Order: sequence, then C-alpha cells, then structure tokens
Amino acid sequence: MKKSLVMCATLCAALVMASCGSSKDSAFKKAYDKARAQEQQVATQPETQAPVVAPIVEKPATETTVVDNVDNANVRTEDVTLVSGAGLQNYSVVVGSFSLKANAEGLQNTLKAAGYQAQIVLNPTRGMYRVVATTFADKAAAVQSRNQFRAGNYHDAWLLFKK
Repeated sequence: MKKSLVMCATLCAALVMASCGSSKDSAFKKAYDKARAQEQQVATQPETQAPVVAPIVEKPATETTVVDNVDNANVRTEDVTLVSGAGLQNYSVVVGSFSLKANAEGLQNTLKAAGYQAQIVLNPTRGMYRVVATTFADKAAAVQSRNQFRAGNYHDAWLLFKK
C-alpha cells in the first residue's frame, strides 16, 4: 500500500512539473512571436518624412577676447594664522589644503622649487593647513593668478580673503 501511494504521489508531482513548464514556454513563445511581428512591421513601413538637415554656415573668427570676470569670482573668507612664509596680503591663491602639516610642507617645497613664494596658513576652526602659492593686494591680480594655476596642475585652486 505504501509503495503504491509513493508511486502515485511521484506520478502526480511529475505531471504537475511537466504541465508548468509547457505553459511557461508557450507564454514566452507568444511574447517572442508578438515582438518579432512588430519588429517586422516597423521594418517594412517606408519612411514618410526625410530628415531635416540644417545648412552649415561658417564664419571666420576675427577676434577672440578672454574676459576674467573679477567681480563674480568666488572668494572664501577665513580667519587664518601664518605658519610658514613672509605674510599674506588681502587676496591669496590656495592650491592645497591638508589636515597634516607635513603634507602642506611637501607642497610648499614643491612650489618653492618652481619659483613661487609659497606659504602655509592654518585655519584653526577647521584644523586645515592651507598652502598659499601667491598673495596679492588686489582681487584682479589674484583672479588672474588663480586662473593660471587652474590651467596648470592645480585645477582646484581657489581664492582666500584674509579676515
């Protein structure tokens, strides 16, 4: 009796599994056939409109003017103390910020080797050592210097206004 019950249960399970697989395959086949028919229908339809192409008009450049917008240049104002260097003027170009003084000194030495009067200042509220590459009394000169550093190796150079 047990043997026939186990055989019957196995047969039922096999039938259930076989019926699930075929319905899944047929649903997939129907979706595939539908997508294939739509793809063929789109491929056989002729294009009704020609693409619009705008004419290319070339005008020679007669003059190029680069304007540094000094008035809109972003300037950070921080209360800093001089750690190493000759002293800051009103506007300074910062090319690096470090939490470790040794890292700031490394960048300062690199800048000095390149001919800059690099300085290190400390922002005590943030605990950051700022490496100042150049310092100026007026904003226009500082913006121009910052742009030169950004064009070179210091893409993140920014302006600092000393409180």
